[in-house]
Amino acid sequence: MTKIDTDAFLRDLYELREIGRFKTGVHRPTYSPQDMESRRWLMDRLAACGLEASIDGIGNVYGRHKGPGPHLLVGSHIETQNEAGWLDGALGVMAGVALARAGLPVDVCAFADEEGHFEGGFLGSRSIAGELTEAEIDRSRNRTDGTPLRDALAAAGLAGKKRMTLEPGRHKGFYEMHIEQGTQLEGQGLRLGVVTGIVAIWQWRIEITGMQDHAGGTTMAERRDAGLAAVRLLAAIDAEFPRISGERSTWTTGRIALDPGAPSIIPGKADVLFQFRDVSVPVLERMETGLRWLVRESNRRERCTARLEAISKAIPAVCDPAMMKALEAAAEAHAPGLWQPMPSGAGHDAQVIARKMPASMLFVPSIGGISHHWAEDTKDEDLALGVTVLGAAAERFLAA
Repeated sequence: MTKIDTDAFLRDLYELREIGRFKTGVHRPTYSPQDMESRRWLMDRLAACGLEASIDGIGNVYGRHKGPGPHLLVGSHIETQNEAGWLDGALGVMAGVALARAGLPVDVCAFADEEGHFEGGFLGSRSIAGELTEAEIDRSRNRTDGTPLRDALAAAGLAGKKRMTLEPGRHKGFYEMHIEQGTQLEGQGLRLGVVTGIVAIWQWRIEITGMQDHAGGTTMAERRDAGLAAVRLLAAIDAEFPRISGERSTWTTGRIALDPGAPSIIPGKADVLFQFRDVSVPVLERMETGLRWLVRESNRRERCTARLEAISKAIPAVCDPAMMKALEAAAEAHAPGLWQPMPSGAGHDAQVIARKMPASMLFVPSIGGISHHWAEDTKDEDLALGVTVLGAAAERFLAA
């Protein structure tokens, strides 16, 4: 049985944590100087493990195993949300490095911009899967400051580099190790989660048009307040969705922007970004039907007009049964009774790669369920157990 050097694995994680350190977390937004420093650091680590290291024109860092197969692809991402956690993404990449160091026939990839700093999202995994067009790169802008993606790539020294694509038939499957980003494992005293499927995120824009007017001179009876109409619609959604959603469905209002946004002006417009998630397409479709009905009801009751626009509808990814079986057997061998099968409520690069090859994921607990925040953390012993189980599962699946 292959032995994973968990001490070296933890040292790598802690060293990577220092690049862009923010409090106890990390600030490494995509293509920032800190992000590019981390990608150069990673290339050195990959080469030290005997892999052929490279970086492509979208920022994917790839370590290619030089020996015979069958091969596995293992990885995640190393950029972070702004002022966020040190394990989200980095854990999966360094787990791949640990497996390569142990001599397993794995390729390791750090996909660029899983965190979606640029419009389009999953730029790296979609690019390597052949799903990212040059036209989309031309259109994409940074969601925070509007910087064109082409300009960001040039500033990062990536302009003109060729974008790599997956080699057909090379990989038997893809494994991604990740923190749970929730409380299910910790709350039940469990140490591992074998992921059964990755949710699809369906994203929407709700635009509500009323009448901008004076906050003092316009009576309450006369008002067409787009802000209040938005609040009432969102409250109706929150009241109705528990009846039509699945057991693990979630829904989120990520932004409410009022125009003109001044304290003494009745808002004439409201722009709402809304999403819901589930692993079941029938549940997602039921939630869409409910959302459309609620918008129609809002238009029947309100003096303001609501318009619903679909921004994106992803497809849920079901994890590969054989790869899950290998994870389950390894988990039971190393942590008997301390693991469970579970869905992923977050999106991951694995859902993109799953469209090209069998894919599966392994979760370790998040302390307090905290993620996308600098307080994100996981116990060292759980990190070490996770990479040990991943290595055992990879060996088992390759031999099957």
